[in-house]
Amino acid sequence: MPGPATPAPAIVVLGASALETGRRIQRLYPEAQVHGLRGRTTEVDATYENFGEHLRDLYRANTPIIALCAAGIVIRSLAPVLGDKGNEPPVLVVGEDGSAVVPLLGGLAGVNRMAREIATVLEVSPAITTSGELRFGACLLSPPPGYVLADLDQGKRFVSDLLAGAPVRVEGPAPWLDELSLPLDPHAQHRVTVSPLRQEDASTLCIHPKQVAIHVEHGGPALDAEVHRLIDESGVSLHSLACLIAPLDLMTDADVQYTANQLGLPIRFSDDIKQLPPQHSRSQRAQLLLADEPIDIEKIGQPRGSLTVIGLGPGAPEFMVPAARQALDEAQDLLGYETYIKMAGPLRPGQVSHSSDNREELQRAAHAFELAASGRRVVVISSGDPGVFAMAAAVLEALHASSDPRWHAVNLQVLPGVSAALATAAKAGAPLGHDFCMLSLSDNLKPWAMIEKRLEHAAAADLVMAFYNPISKARPWQLGRALEIIRRQRAPETLVVLGRDIGRPAEALTVTSLGELTPEQVDMRTLVIIGSSQTCRFAKPDGGDWVYTPRSYPAS
Repeated sequence: MPGPATPAPAIVVLGASALETGRRIQRLYPEAQVHGLRGRTTEVDATYENFGEHLRDLYRANTPIIALCAAGIVIRSLAPVLGDKGNEPPVLVVGEDGSAVVPLLGGLAGVNRMAREIATVLEVSPAITTSGELRFGACLLSPPPGYVLADLDQGKRFVSDLLAGAPVRVEGPAPWLDELSLPLDPHAQHRVTVSPLRQEDASTLCIHPKQVAIHVEHGGPALDAEVHRLIDESGVSLHSLACLIAPLDLMTDADVQYTANQLGLPIRFSDDIKQLPPQHSRSQRAQLLLADEPIDIEKIGQPRGSLTVIGLGPGAPEFMVPAARQALDEAQDLLGYETYIKMAGPLRPGQVSHSSDNREELQRAAHAFELAASGRRVVVISSGDPGVFAMAAAVLEALHASSDPRWHAVNLQVLPGVSAALATAAKAGAPLGHDFCMLSLSDNLKPWAMIEKRLEHAAAADLVMAFYNPISKARPWQLGRALEIIRRQRAPETLVVLGRDIGRPAEALTVTSLGELTPEQVDMRTLVIIGSSQTCRFAKPDGGDWVYTPRSYPAS
């Protein structure tokens, strides 16, 4: 039955002993990922640090949870965030050896259906305890995708009446109900109606098929009020609305977006009216389109594509901002330097990676816009922060130079990340605690004369300096020249912090001085921080030094 896609489940394991069972379940749900506790499990798709926090994050994100552990730890972990029964994902626990499948939460989200599916794969019986399910064979209040229950509270009373012996009749197409053991009676007072129209009857369980689309022909500030009036006059239930459809030239129209947001509907864009359902009722700006069955919105036009530019941070997954992690999880296409795509992985089934050389930034940006313009969810990956010597500027440069309206209609956003300078500074203490600047010593995109001029001014201004791209095989002499310029203005005892691969397994932090620093201590993976005249150090109790630049500056 067509309908919105259910988020892929998270299969959560605590130890290696549960991996085999987890992989068996994963074969049932190919898009699911196996999540393992860091340091205790290997060969998993994603890792976490704290079991309880991770489960709560998944629950808040409405991600179905299949936990291979004891039920008690799951219950205690989720207890603080439990709330609305009608708005929770399926949560199941499965024995590590696959000997038990217990649905815990999400009866209205299909948890018992999932329990049966998993139990079939594991060749066990699911531990289903829901009264209605045991009596009738399935949850009457959890219709299949493409259908929506009108009123949960009224539905609970309705099922209670049936459990107490009341008969029921069914009106409207509901083939899934034919498989249930309902107390059917064609003359019963209680009835189940399957219709896109509103119904108000205490003895009626209303299920609305999502078979109505709103076709918007023009934007304008009155659009929202006009659409709501059209819905009210038609008698159509809001639950039966599947999507809002608009022409391609309204892709960036704020009034169309506002109307869809007010109704909680996805937007599909199409100029081909022939692929839409037949007309039902219309007004000046919009019309309601009524299909014969629930609408599969993936077959109508395209969504507004999105292009999100993210930074992975310095390397460790815990230093990536949550919004960037979410964008990666939701992406259909990932573009970036091959090393960065590997760091962002593993990819889930269906995601497409587009690796390219680190020097092909404008071509990568153009490729990203073409994919997004077709309606796909695209992520361009940088390390660190995407706006610091990284892909955000290249993406905006490509867009600025383009006159293609499809590119400009893409929903573009840039998400911040932890830049290498910030990660190195945090590891050392706070050397960037006062005014500072970031400089790239690469002359690939700017002349070396400009770099020298900026070094001279930054040194004269007594700014702390962070050097990106300090040295490479193609530029072996430039760091030495930069140090010559700085040494004209700074004392030899000026503190220097070298951060190599900070946030990665081979990270190394070195604190030295300007007088002792040599280019041989630095490579392309090293971030160099040159302190100001005020940057100082003091010993840590467990060895090493803290380095910081005071927030105040002495009066001259």
